Amino acid sequence: MFAPDHRRAASDMLRVLRPGGRIGMANWTPDGFIGQLFKIIGKYLPPPAGVVSPARWGEEAYLRDLFGRAAEQVHAQRKFFNFRYASAAHWLQVFRDCYGPVHKAFAALEQDLITLLERSNTAGAQSLVVPAEYLEVIINTRRS
Repeated sequence: MFAPDHRRAASDMLRVLRPGGRIGMANWTPDGFIGQLFKIIGKYLPPPAGVVSPARWGEEAYLRDLFGRAAEQVHAQRKFFNFRYASAAHWLQVFRDCYGPVHKAFAALEQDLITLLERSNTAGAQSLVVPAEYLEVIINTRRS
């Protein structure tokens, strides 16, 4: 997802496969929790000029375009990963300590992240469960 040149990354994946090979991916979707997180981070730490959002890998139509005729079949299914933490503050502390892009922009985006976490929380006030949608993708390539 974080390759700067999506077309080249797709081409390289296809290049290393034998005919009839299979590519498997789990890509965050642009409208899911992580896609929203990318948008918030982007307000404070914009990506370099010309870089396509990594969340595009979570769009089935975009993947069909990237892999083109080499993909005999693209099967994509939306799924959810539940982030489980004690609270929004706990999630924020873990991501502050461990997630690179948040380090640089943390001071400016803290309140927006807490708002997103609390709005997305499905567990109530005693804990944090945030469903984060991703697109599970299996691409079967042509056999010849």
